[in-house]
Amino acid sequence: MSLFTDFYELTMCASYFDNKNFEPATFDLFIRRLPENRSYFLFAGLEQALQYLQSIKFTEEHLAYLKNQGFNQDFLDYLRGFRFTGDVCAVPEGTVTFPNEPLIRVTSPIIEAQLVETFLLNTVNLQTMIATKASRVVHAAKGKTVIEFGLRREQGIDAGMKVARSSYIAGCQGTSNVLAGQVYGIPVFGTMAHSFIMSYPKEIDAFRAFAKTFPNKSTLLIDTYDDISGAEKAAVVAKELEAKGFRLGGVRLDSGDLAQTSKKVRKILDDQGLNYAKIFASGDLDEFKIAELLSNGAQINAFGVGTKMGTSADRPYLDVIYKLCETMTADGSFSPIMKLSKDKITLPGRKQVYRFKNAKGNFEKDIIALANEKVQGEPLLVKVMEKGKLIYNLPSLEEIRAAAAENLSKLPEDYKALTGAPVYPVELSKNLQNLIKTLKRQLTLNEINHGVSNTQA
Repeated sequence: MSLFTDFYELTMCASYFDNKNFEPATFDLFIRRLPENRSYFLFAGLEQALQYLQSIKFTEEHLAYLKNQGFNQDFLDYLRGFRFTGDVCAVPEGTVTFPNEPLIRVTSPIIEAQLVETFLLNTVNLQTMIATKASRVVHAAKGKTVIEFGLRREQGIDAGMKVARSSYIAGCQGTSNVLAGQVYGIPVFGTMAHSFIMSYPKEIDAFRAFAKTFPNKSTLLIDTYDDISGAEKAAVVAKELEAKGFRLGGVRLDSGDLAQTSKKVRKILDDQGLNYAKIFASGDLDEFKIAELLSNGAQINAFGVGTKMGTSADRPYLDVIYKLCETMTADGSFSPIMKLSKDKITLPGRKQVYRFKNAKGNFEKDIIALANEKVQGEPLLVKVMEKGKLIYNLPSLEEIRAAAAENLSKLPEDYKALTGAPVYPVELSKNLQNLIKTLKRQLTLNEINHGVSNTQA
């Protein structure tokens, strides 16, 4: 994965090397702003980031390719022995976070910190984006089961795997992705396609064939021709299963007016004494459609949510950023640095995020402070790597999922509104505010007012 990076990362690293700039520096990874209709982020992707930092190296094949791209031999020899040797602090996966809060803090020789930027941004962007979207879908479902169904439209194999992982962290009960089930231990679910129904002369023949194969867990797709007729046939097959000592799992609706149809189907099933049979719905669902269905009294027990969750269709990216916040000076001390670009100012120095809770244990506000400040709240960033070695016990996926559920339960309901949610208060400490003012004055004086130096290297 060492070449899974932007070309300019390597050109900058080559120039650092050429100019013998090996001093440590600190970078913050954070998300600059909230997308529309979002009020929080659910952080995910740390495990893959740490696995990458532990394993990154350059093979002879990589070096041969880079030589053809014009890099000199001394730099390639340096890359031959490259290993990440830095310190990393991070917010645990499953933590609810907010804009401008450092999620991962990397302190290492600047070449190392620069080189890993692209991978860290890529993995945190995808998984945090999907975990946040999925948490909204799960919240809208109000305790009803949500299954991730988006594999066929997610952008490639890696995205398909990470979407399953991230949506499970966020509270989905499972995935249709069999490989993700095997790799991550996520429960897998599936029913049948319309093509299966259409391959039989009669719909009821398809139902009977499937029930024969899976008598203990059949969910029958009933809307291929007519959903009401399909429900009536499903009830017939359910009674046939009962006679053999089995129970129909349920029926699936995939089109039409799901709220009204589900009510009619529920009555058909209940009239036949099949109150145990569940109604599963799918078909271009997201948090907004699910909320609307439930507000209209839909008799739906579970939702299969695909494309719109698996691609975060309403906002398929986050403004995730990785910026330098301090460098080492000639005397060996760290000096804070910040960016002054319009609308893209960054926070200087090594920082910590502190969370404050009310008497009920619910989140009240966060404060971003300098790392050496004494603040009363709960610190969110924990040290996970030291000198390139993992010092953090990676939690299991189930533990991350439980942490996410706990975090989301402590986020007040107002902030979970699908639209019009208030802005969660994130404050800067006085010391950080003062540092920002001081640095702005210094940088304006040194870099802007003085213009180009008349001395040449």
